[in-house]
Amino acid sequence: MMPKTVPDRPTAAMDPMPTLPRRRIGARLAPTLIGFGGAPLGDLYQKLDEATAQGAVAAALGAGINLVDTAPLYGHGLSEHRIGAALRSVPRDRVILSTKIGRWMDPRASRADGSGYVGGLPHRAVIDYSHDGALRSLEQSLIRLGTDHVDILLIHDVDRWTHGDAVEEHFTTAMAGAYRALVRLRDEGVVKAIGVGVNEAAMCERFARAGDFDVMMLAGRYTLLEQGALDTFLPLAEQRNIAVLLAGVFNSGILATGPRPGAFYNYAPAPPAMLARASRIEAICKAHGTSLAHAALAFPAAHPAVASIVLGAVRSEEISQNVAMLARPIPAELWSDLKSAGLLPAHAPTPA
Repeated sequence: MMPKTVPDRPTAAMDPMPTLPRRRIGARLAPTLIGFGGAPLGDLYQKLDEATAQGAVAAALGAGINLVDTAPLYGHGLSEHRIGAALRSVPRDRVILSTKIGRWMDPRASRADGSGYVGGLPHRAVIDYSHDGALRSLEQSLIRLGTDHVDILLIHDVDRWTHGDAVEEHFTTAMAGAYRALVRLRDEGVVKAIGVGVNEAAMCERFARAGDFDVMMLAGRYTLLEQGALDTFLPLAEQRNIAVLLAGVFNSGILATGPRPGAFYNYAPAPPAMLARASRIEAICKAHGTSLAHAALAFPAAHPAVASIVLGAVRSEEISQNVAMLARPIPAELWSDLKSAGLLPAHAPTPA
């Protein structure tokens, strides 16, 4: 699948704006190949002031990005609040808005610690994958976002990473409850595409076989560092016409910062084996005059199942840098050298 460019502009005030490649989610949605991830706007790991948060959304739109993804979990509603405020001056039909269900916020209960969000709203997240829980979650999201509909709605975090052994119960509940609610919402036109957002390729595959989904967000499992989704989930997604949104393509930081001491992988300090693997990849990138981050962004974008790469950012420079990197070519020899070194599978798609 070749990227499709559409010369579209959110508002005249945001000119000039570069043209970004677009791909497809079904027949109705054409996201830009880079999307904006709203987790940092929920005060993930650090508190943001309102001007910085609003500026991040404005910078993404100004760079030509049209896909904005968030979730109730992100700051326990704060990310949705901030994104909703930032989008009020933008025509609603110029933005593909994505959020998630699986948790609703209880304003009467104090927040529990351990979510990773150092700030955010004080409401407790209630895990609920039932039919009514999904509708309640969406209703709250629509209020926080200040809109009457979202374009993409995902069942969030039904994976072992989040729930451990309880994942089986949650999967059963989600398919019997939340999935039915999402299908109804799609049929009624409240949402245009439904799917799941998880950290595990195996769960994406399981959901894909269990229901009729349009899109799935997978975090961290198809990157320059690891390609666990290559032989199982991604071929199934192509077969079933499921568009894939990739998050976590820098594997929590190591592919952005490089394999320096203290670099993060999967939300924790990178183990020695991952540091060593990233070092070997980086050495080949440097030999071809390419940064590790550039290759880490370009590699997953080359897979035909991928509709968009969703990147979290809080500084306008980060956003413009990512957009600029995507436009720059990479020597074909870099990919062949990575494959010859056993650092990429021989059959993995790479940029032309």
